[in-house]
Amino acid sequence: MSASDDRSGAKGFWAVALLGLLWNAFGAYLYMMARLDPEAALAGADPAMKAYVLAQPLWANIGYGLGIWGSFLGSVAMVLRSRHAVLLFAVSFAGAAVSHVGQALAGVLPAGLTVVIMGVIALLWWYCRRSAAQGILR
Repeated sequence: MSASDDRSGAKGFWAVALLGLLWNAFGAYLYMMARLDPEAALAGADPAMKAYVLAQPLWANIGYGLGIWGSFLGSVAMVLRSRHAVLLFAVSFAGAAVSHVGQALAGVLPAGLTVVIMGVIALLWWYCRRSAAQGILR
């Protein structure tokens, strides 16, 4: 591998890491808004989704928290070049899956958004695994 290949790989890593951090920081912000001021956070939501979020079962709420915070912390770990990002994104994927099952059972699952969210988490997990194997994450 040449020095220029190494630099372009590093630039790609930082682009993915910083975009992931921005994406997941926004998710963490939305989570906090839903907890601190649910009426304002859900003002534009479909009435069925609003009712679901306000009465979300504990197991689905735990999954939602693991999904959000696993991804946010995974992104932070990625920026810090920590191999723990791999595990954190795996936890996030499992938590998000549990959360989406709760939404599906309640009949309020936004299918398109679910595909995007799960796809981003899976991509970040895969990228971190690859980066760890290449020695980028330590």
